[in-house]
Amino acid sequence: MAHQIELSLSGHQFAPPVSAQLTGMAGWAAVAESAAEQCLVIDTNLTIVAASPSCCTLLGMGDPNEIVGRPLLKVLRLIDFTANRNLLTDSDIDKIPPLLAVTSGRLARGLMRVDGAAEPGTDETVDGIATPLFHDTAVSGSLTFFAQIT
Repeated sequence: MAHQIELSLSGHQFAPPVSAQLTGMAGWAAVAESAAEQCLVIDTNLTIVAASPSCCTLLGMGDPNEIVGRPLLKVLRLIDFTANRNLLTDSDIDKIPPLLAVTSGRLARGLMRVDGAAEPGTDETVDGIATPLFHDTAVSGSLTFFAQIT
């Protein structure tokens, strides 16, 4: 025998948790700063807004508090996948997931090779998945999650 249940929430106000009340880039920054996953938030100027501690460890970026406000491309040394380990060209840099999500306004995914992630002279290959962040209808930045490729 089937039972029907009706639920009504009218007349009762629910307040979201304090963390859910943050909006825009401040909200995304708060999420990234406390995330266990390796994630990074940048704005449209490609400036780091926030990074999780595990992201900073994976990419060799140092203390999360010290990189906020710095340009992403001054913090990361991106290299190509050749044996020569050349710096990425400007046209290749434009294709890395955090930047591509900002410029295209769409999801972006790709591999990145970061020089000196573990220690100088070594590199780390990561898979990045980035989503654009919007304020109203305009892109305001991107949120990228990284996974180590072993």
